[in-house]
Amino acid sequence: MVAEMTPLSGKSHKVLVTGARGMLGRELCKALSAAHEVRGVDIEDFDLTDAAAARKALAAERPQVVVNCAAWTDVDGCERDPGRAFLHNGWGTWNLAKAAADIGAALVHLSTDFVFDGAKGEPYTEFDLPNPLSAYGASKLAGEEAVRSMVPHHYIVRSAWLFGSHGPNFVRTILETSAEREEIRVVADQFGSPTYTRDLARGLAEIILAGRVVPGTYHMVNSGVCSWAELAAEALRLARRPARVNPVPAAEWPSPAPRPAYSALRSRRLELQGIPGLRDWREALTGYIEESS
Repeated sequence: MVAEMTPLSGKSHKVLVTGARGMLGRELCKALSAAHEVRGVDIEDFDLTDAAAARKALAAERPQVVVNCAAWTDVDGCERDPGRAFLHNGWGTWNLAKAAADIGAALVHLSTDFVFDGAKGEPYTEFDLPNPLSAYGASKLAGEEAVRSMVPHHYIVRSAWLFGSHGPNFVRTILETSAEREEIRVVADQFGSPTYTRDLARGLAEIILAGRVVPGTYHMVNSGVCSWAELAAEALRLARRPARVNPVPAAEWPSPAPRPAYSALRSRRLELQGIPGLRDWREALTGYIEESS
């Protein structure tokens, strides 16, 4: 029997964050701790692919809200081993959703722009139909569907192109590479929405966990659109690195997993509720580089 669901509101909640040692999870635990009682867990604490372990952990903790940042995000790895991708991103999410529903907890689940195929040619809204190209995107979509079917009071939050201080990411790789090379080849015909994990964590804390929006699916990214090459060039400029970007087509950078050519996101559901989205990606990138230097 599913317990009565806990509505989100402006009051303090007991929050369990999975994937708490990841790049977003660390920022999120910090952002939430000012207003909520936060418990961060990771795979060392319990494995989401183990249904019994997930049920036992949530029954013991009894959180009012679960925020799921746990995922296997190696896009090419997922393509090479789709079974593992669906085990972690699909089945693991189903286990967590079922455990959350059993204790009446609300569930905030992080998803990705890779649920879209990139054929639209303009930013995707929450009302566009997903059509993933890769095993990673398909496994994350399976996780979304598990949350929707299992937890009445859910928030699915899609984000994209994450960079931040607590883990490997594209911006950090570009800056590290610039110390070794004068020219860096970067894909110029794939476009998306770069997002600073600190901004995303604050958005989750101040919009979703604060109970300012109705349950459902949301896009939350730093505003604006750019290519990987443009993002790299701006990072090098802000960090005052002499290396230059050599823009190349994706066809010259083959990988096991197909990537959407245009996966930028628009936070349309926030707009409809009169809530401003996150700041421009250039401002966010400036903040990240200043705080990292």
